[in-house]
Amino acid sequence: MFAAERRQLILEMVRANGAVSLRELARVVQTSEVTVRRDVRALEAEGLLDRRHGGAVLPGGFTRESGFPQKSHLATAEKTAIADLAATFVEEGEAIVVGAGTTTQELARRLARVPGLTVVTNSLLVAQALAHANRVEVVMTGGTLRGSNYALVGSGAEQSLHGLRVSRAFLSGAGLTAERGLSTSNMLSASVDRALVQAAAEVVVLADHTKLGTDTMFQTVPTDLITRLVTDEPPAHDDRAGTELQALADQGVQIAVAGGQGGTAGSGAGGPGGDAVPARQQRRDVPVPGPRRQVPGAGGQLRSASASMLGEQGAERARVADLRRR
Repeated sequence: MFAAERRQLILEMVRANGAVSLRELARVVQTSEVTVRRDVRALEAEGLLDRRHGGAVLPGGFTRESGFPQKSHLATAEKTAIADLAATFVEEGEAIVVGAGTTTQELARRLARVPGLTVVTNSLLVAQALAHANRVEVVMTGGTLRGSNYALVGSGAEQSLHGLRVSRAFLSGAGLTAERGLSTSNMLSASVDRALVQAAAEVVVLADHTKLGTDTMFQTVPTDLITRLVTDEPPAHDDRAGTELQALADQGVQIAVAGGQGGTAGSGAGGPGGDAVPARQQRRDVPVPGPRRQVPGAGGQLRSASASMLGEQGAERARVADLRRR
């Protein structure tokens, strides 16, 4: 394929999908990522697209949302690895919420064998993946069907989540930055995702490396509410993705990298059916600086300690005053 033909195909893919990774572009045009990166630079110089961390997006800074048929064929290997790892954080008997998206759909397929699980979702695709799981209870929100991603949105979906409380929310989105957190391109989807977050004690974001550093119009989860990010190993040349991961970790987000070399499979998280985590999906947790949320009861302990200290100081002052009077 000549350079002009490659670049035309790359441009058509970006226009059709909104954002495409270099890895995916190289696979489709059947060349190396080095060659694709050179083509993307040339197209960016002409103002036809923008380069992003490990990929290319539509020009203008904010990516638009792709339809489900396009997104389902993007970064499939990365989504599989992320879903495999994310499933290890789900335990038997838990109640969780799972948002809409192709990555969360992959997660749902792996949750079908977790006994006693209750899954609340606004995604028809997630519900379909769990429809025949006889040990999993699926609760659908109300709402209006949004055909582009097979999700229920609107006031009906949001109202059905009021008063709900679960252990974890698993969400994906169109972009993730340390500055704004998780974001999406659609206002209705963002509003429902925010309601899902309010229902959960912890928030787990599933995002492949192409979404790191990408910013879209509507914020769904600010960084300080994200408990954990499950992502894939960024390419070695993608320094910006690594920088974004470090920035997220510096803000207290726990980072779990699927497929990382030298990772450990961790313990205490029951995967589907209690299966061990294969070496291919081992995780590497990046340490973070201290706890981000107040530990329940810690305030009382601190107050008790302070009261005790003040009591001791008062007693000492009384003893000194008594000596002076003598």
